[in-house]
Amino acid sequence: MASRKTQRKKHTSRRTSSRKGSPKTPKQKQLTAGEWFERLVALQARLRAPNGCPWDREQTHATLRTYLIEEAYEVLDAMKSGDDAKFANEMGDLLLQVVFHSQIATEEGRFTVADVIREVHEKMVRRHPHVFGEKRAKDAAEVLRNWEQIKAQERAGAQERQEHGETEKNEQRKSLLDGVPRGLPATMEGLQLTRKASRAGFDWDNAAGVFEKLREEFGELLRASDEKDAAKMEEEMGDLLFAAVNLARFLQVDPEIALKNANAKFARRFREMERMSTENGQAFADVARAEKEKLWDDAKRAEVQAAKSEAVGKR
Repeated sequence: MASRKTQRKKHTSRRTSSRKGSPKTPKQKQLTAGEWFERLVALQARLRAPNGCPWDREQTHATLRTYLIEEAYEVLDAMKSGDDAKFANEMGDLLLQVVFHSQIATEEGRFTVADVIREVHEKMVRRHPHVFGEKRAKDAAEVLRNWEQIKAQERAGAQERQEHGETEKNEQRKSLLDGVPRGLPATMEGLQLTRKASRAGFDWDNAAGVFEKLREEFGELLRASDEKDAAKMEEEMGDLLFAAVNLARFLQVDPEIALKNANAKFARRFREMERMSTENGQAFADVARAEKEKLWDDAKRAEVQAAKSEAVGKR
């Protein structure tokens, strides 16, 4: 079944296509970013109104969670594509999610989109004292250290404003790791946890130590596998993946993006294997294992060669 986003895009396409034959309207004056934003906010409010769109009216913060994550990943894909029009379009879809959630919150009397913008504006000024204040930062590393210190101060201030009955809860939220959302994908959560620990001075001296940790965790996973201990295998697999995420951070590689790219590469090569198998007059599922390995090598070789040819063509 097509996603709701796909359905909405098709619906929009049908509406716009019906207007293609209409006479050209006079050229409008160029609107500012603020004017376009106000129009978007008004449009979403209209969609949520009693006589608006039934689908939009049914949505809640919970039902929109999947779309928020989906749009973020589609922005990353568009960014990588090099297609500026697609990039701008997907950024707009992500912005719509912010407006959508803000509209629902407004209806519930919780906050408005103006509160959202004000909060991030004030936060950015507050966390850049080297730009908007007297403090100076000699490099990006010092900026990040200052950023974490300011965040810690903000959390402490927020805790002091809590009601007296929540003292015990506040005591549990005094870690430097506070602020990492548990709802993040595991690789992103691990990246943020190790990044915060590093900024607090808990880190390896060099990449060699992280590589050695990775080998250590791999050995422990092998032993757990030999012992056929399911619980231990799960634990050691987690340790191995965590070490890999930490290594990615140390090498300044985003593990989530790296894994997404690896997933895409595997899917491309697998589909090429299927195509070659069909071209040879055989269903892929019926191909012998050894032949499947050969098809994989052929698909990999063809992709590498195509990449080299493309690189030469761009010179």
